[in-house]
Amino acid sequence: MAFQEYVPGKSFLHQKWVGLEQFKRIFTDELFYHVLRNTLAMSAINITFSFITAIGLAILLNEVRVTWFKRTVQTISYLPYFISWVVAANIIMVMLSSDNGIVNILLLKLGVIDSSQMWLGKPDLFWWIIGIANVWKNVGWNAIIYLAAISAIEPHLYESADIDGANRLQKIRHITLPGIKPTIVILLIMSIGHVMQAGFEQQYLLGNSLVKDKSMVFDIFVLEYGIRLSRYSFAAAAGIFNSVVSIAMLLMANYIAGKMGEERII
Repeated sequence: MAFQEYVPGKSFLHQKWVGLEQFKRIFTDELFYHVLRNTLAMSAINITFSFITAIGLAILLNEVRVTWFKRTVQTISYLPYFISWVVAANIIMVMLSSDNGIVNILLLKLGVIDSSQMWLGKPDLFWWIIGIANVWKNVGWNAIIYLAAISAIEPHLYESADIDGANRLQKIRHITLPGIKPTIVILLIMSIGHVMQAGFEQQYLLGNSLVKDKSMVFDIFVLEYGIRLSRYSFAAAAGIFNSVVSIAMLLMANYIAGKMGEERII
């Protein structure tokens, strides 16, 4: 379909073949480069925030010795993962509302701002709002993987460190982090392979006309300017481009990890 001028109703063999014309239309569309910028920027923010917060939460939970408190915090942290983005987006909009939103109320009481702000109407903040929203929704679930990796570290390593007089920070630095390093590398490679999937639901639900220049990611671009306009061949070509870039990024990240002597997927 990506190499045709697809018309619904005609059989596959009776479609008009146009070669790479659909790909030329994508690459000559100025909006495409804005969308690519948004997608890559939000992916970078999401990957950075997700890794730092998930690893940090896992390490902190591992250091908690009160079992009931540890389980309570872990349960609360991963509950948002089971909420759909439709519900999560409404919660975020209420919290950021300029009319009695909790964020504005707190910042006003602390004297950080002088008047209520319409946070979701500020283009420069939209990427960061999406990044924080993804952290809130996924950090607890992502931390489970690192907690599992930490639990696989040999206990005698910590016992030896105690005998040598190492404090908690030293044990985290020299035992915990090196112990989960292979897991971090594998998950990072997989995340880089999904760099073109910066999200869809969160941008679609939280975006508005004021931030459209910053909120439109690749999947929304395909929906709005491909499927919705019945440009099915255009949408198919965009999907192929998305897949090719994702595979190329995955292979590149995997190759670099191998050259650096780290764990690889293949």
